Amino acid sequence: VRIVGDLVYVCDRINNRIQVFDKKLVGSADCQNPDRATGTCGYLGESFVAIETLGNGSTWDLDTSPDDDQSCLFNPDGTNQKIWILARETLATLGSFGRGGRSAGQFHWVHNLATDSKGNLYTAEVDTGKRAQKFVNTGPNNCQ
Repeated sequence: VRIVGDLVYVCDRINNRIQVFDKKLVGSADCQNPDRATGTCGYLGESFVAIETLGNGSTWDLDTSPDDDQSCLFNPDGTNQKIWILARETLATLGSFGRGGRSAGQFHWVHNLATDSKGNLYTAEVDTGKRAQKFVNTGPNNCQ
């Protein structure tokens, strides 16, 4: 879960999707919205990432870029061993980086990530990966 302003982003890992809710409109515990009607229970929309992914799914965590608009979402995908880059406003997939392996820049069950104010990205791996990596930002801090 990641909160950006009034928006709540939820990773539904097994279903390979990211859902977005308006935290001001999220209903009580008994609010039900099985048809995902926009506005009901605060639901605003969803997008799928690597929808063909099986097993543990593709949406494991989220963080945003450090620009004022927080225009990018970064999503670690432990099943496909990569980081997905999405446009926060549209949830469109802009690209990805990484692949499976144990060398620098590769991933073995990348599980969590975080960004800092300079746009550097930090990843954490689980299972036998058991490490953190830092990716130094050498470009812009946004998805514009």
